[in-house]
Amino acid sequence: MGAEARSGIGPQDRYDDLVDELAGVAGVTPPQGGGGFGRTGLRYERKIFAMLVRGRLVLKLPAARVDALVAAGDGVRFDANKGTQMREWFSLDPASGRSWPLLAREALDFARSRR
Repeated sequence: MGAEARSGIGPQDRYDDLVDELAGVAGVTPPQGGGGFGRTGLRYERKIFAMLVRGRLVLKLPAARVDALVAAGDGVRFDANKGTQMREWFSLDPASGRSWPLLAREALDFARSRR
């Protein structure tokens, strides 16, 4: 289990810490609030790469990486309540020991590569 999960910090606090860490990176903007898809999203040049949805960290990653994380049991493909799993979106299991900051930086790198 990751250090963040062991510490007893809840998902919102963990996500707030992640936003604080990444909001200073060039091109990254913090969540803007509002309603609908992506209201909690961290964005790189207006494209969402990480968000908190129903207490789970959701990340945009290459489809092959999502496949590997799902196969490893770290989470599931994200479904925005429309009955369709999104192939490049991964929803991290809260019990996973994966590091939120490392995965978020991986998602940021993916967003940068898609300019």
